Amino acid sequence: MRSLNSKLTTVVLFISLVALAFFHQTYDFRNDNPGQEILISIPDGATGVEIGKNLETNGVIKSSKYFVDFYLSNERARGIAPGVHKVNTHISTSLAVSQLLDQKRISNSITVKEGSTLSDVLKLLKENSHIDYSKFEIKNLRIPIANRLNSIEGQLFPAIYSFESGTSVNSALQGMLNKFKEISIHEYMKYSAYDVLKVASLIQVEGDAADYDKVARVIYNRLAINMPLQLNSSVQYAAGLRGRIALSNEATKINSPYNTYKNLGLPPTPISNPSALAISAALNPKVGDWLYFITVKPGDTRFTKDFKEFQTWNTLYNNNLANGLFR
Repeated sequence: MRSLNSKLTTVVLFISLVALAFFHQTYDFRNDNPGQEILISIPDGATGVEIGKNLETNGVIKSSKYFVDFYLSNERARGIAPGVHKVNTHISTSLAVSQLLDQKRISNSITVKEGSTLSDVLKLLKENSHIDYSKFEIKNLRIPIANRLNSIEGQLFPAIYSFESGTSVNSALQGMLNKFKEISIHEYMKYSAYDVLKVASLIQVEGDAADYDKVARVIYNRLAINMPLQLNSSVQYAAGLRGRIALSNEATKINSPYNTYKNLGLPPTPISNPSALAISAALNPKVGDWLYFITVKPGDTRFTKDFKEFQTWNTLYNNNLANGLFR
């Protein structure tokens, strides 16, 4: 009986493999004879169905239906950026997706980095030949998380973007805002989704990725006891000193709502475009009673609730800074 079952299993497996091979031959091209390279334009907000039809119409893939099935079952495929892509014709769906995800095949791409700001992004757009800057203005944008200042700071999602020639600044920014909407962000305890975004923007600049959740906890712990955040990153944002390692005592006295040495609570807007990881940390802070943290040398960030211990570490940081460890 076991022998008969084994034979039946082998037959079923063989039939399945034959059916699978037939399915691929029917709905997918092979990769052994790709056609010429062509340019494919993927508009902002295009769905998997629309991308599939575009590829099939231009002879890149054999079946848009098969592409949609692949697109929905493959999370990586959903990272295809809008813009003009160079792809081969007559290739398999999986290869087409790989080519569409290849940054080197995207025309005039720009990379919005984690921790970048609106001014950084505007500079990138101004330098891009596909962006029309002749009628530059930022208005009438659909902002994912509404706020009283109508600020889009912090909501331009870090990713690779490419735009068709003649794209307006507003359209480019709206595409980045639309991408941000794919990220899950909501209230945390008594803090609104916008407050959580502010926290994420701070920890993006303040900490290493491995410590994001601990930095988030320090911020929430300070807010809970009405203690000034005293974060260098917010002052650097206000004073245009981003990227500096040290901050002078004079800088901490500047008159700005972003100066968390002088003002209690969170800054009025985010100070950077945070990553999905930073946002996740702001929503899921590590459990702890820390009130202080400091990076004494690259890769060595320490947390404590004891101010005297923090002062000792601060002396160590200053020595390491003077000895060039942060260069």
